[in-house]
Amino acid sequence: MKSVNFFLPSHFSITKFTKKDLFSKIRGNIRPLRSGFHRADDSNPPHPVKTRNPRLTGELVRRMLSRQIRNLRKIVVQNSFASLIELGKFKLPCRSFSTNSTCKELPRKLKKSERKPWVTSVNELKCKARLQKQARQEVSEITLRPPENGLLVKGLVPFAHEVYAARAKLFTCVSMVVKSTIIYSCRLCGEVHVGHPPHKIRTCNVTGSPASKEHVWEIGGVEHVLPLVESFHLYDRLGRAVSHNERLQVDQIPAIVELCIQAGLDIPEYPTRRRTFPVYNVAGRMIDFERRFPKYDSPGKDINAYGFWEKRNQSSENKSMHLLADDVQGFAIRGMEAWEKMWLGASKLMQKYAVQTCGYCSEVQVGPKGHRVRNCQAYKHQMRDGQHAWQEATVDDLIPPVHVWHVRDVQDGGPLVNGLQRYYGKLPAVVELFAQAGANVGENYVAMMREDVAVPGLDEEKWVV
Repeated sequence: MKSVNFFLPSHFSITKFTKKDLFSKIRGNIRPLRSGFHRADDSNPPHPVKTRNPRLTGELVRRMLSRQIRNLRKIVVQNSFASLIELGKFKLPCRSFSTNSTCKELPRKLKKSERKPWVTSVNELKCKARLQKQARQEVSEITLRPPENGLLVKGLVPFAHEVYAARAKLFTCVSMVVKSTIIYSCRLCGEVHVGHPPHKIRTCNVTGSPASKEHVWEIGGVEHVLPLVESFHLYDRLGRAVSHNERLQVDQIPAIVELCIQAGLDIPEYPTRRRTFPVYNVAGRMIDFERRFPKYDSPGKDINAYGFWEKRNQSSENKSMHLLADDVQGFAIRGMEAWEKMWLGASKLMQKYAVQTCGYCSEVQVGPKGHRVRNCQAYKHQMRDGQHAWQEATVDDLIPPVHVWHVRDVQDGGPLVNGLQRYYGKLPAVVELFAQAGANVGENYVAMMREDVAVPGLDEEKWVV
């Protein structure tokens, strides 16, 4: 009897069997189906089975048989083609690509009516709220751990100082690298591009944009690469929230700085309350047994709780890094290290210290609860009377990564075209700025750069599969 060779994929073993074995294998898959039906003269069936229509039974068997044959036929064709390639009898006209793509899709841009994705699922939040409600009904003490009880997490105090120092170092490096690299910003939609010339990808789709959706570029600066996200400075992080009438009295400082202050960083211009005794929670009510403030923390003539109208000395953020002004690559390398340290340190602090953000706008409040200032102008703000829809924030809300198109060859001189935008990658604007200045990009951004994707020419794009 003639034998049939089946060439299976690499994770299967290559075997030989005859046609008789093939059809016996097919019948073996159908035999359990037939065993469920019994003849009418069977006096003692193993279990009661309803009688079926033999015509329907035969049709079901034929369907399963044809399905098995089709699957085996597909395997035979695929592996026969693979065997021809392996033996060298058939050569592909183009190079092969790996099916395990390392490209990482960026989160899509939300519409105005869409809310930010929840960090914790809604069902989990509801379950937690029910448990808290049951705990409030019982007159008993609820155990609180730092920082919920007002005390600092001692293990995170060094991280707060490192994040603050990395932020100052990052701004210094960016301000030096920007002098040699042009940053463009769209005057209509606010999109950012790093490097010259700006790209020609038509993605400007806002009110007032031209019909061609082309960007209207203008020269940008550091604020477009590192946008400033502010938060109200809280003297007592466990105190009451900032009301709408106090919006001009309370200082607004960078949110990353406020996070470092609440985590243990002491800045004289922004005093904060450091408790020596914990706060207790009894039946859902916060009870503070500390009757007076510590002497070193009491607001007096030497400490101004509100320093919003004063000009402060920013000498700590402008310290020289002992590098030459023309060493752009040196600033880029150090700036990349500062960016990684600040991002990782902020994510470490946010695991313990809560940060709130609005689900519809970019407002951020560092602390266990959001403020009550009615300045939200996002989706259906009239229904909320201008109040924010607070939810748990992420690191991207605190340090927004402005994603820009990645330029692979800076020396090429040609702009990125609209027809090949699906082959281009993206990077945060800070990382792209340092990458063009000569710094090495970390492994976390390799998937976003899409360096493993070959960019075809405009005349070759229609032949790409």
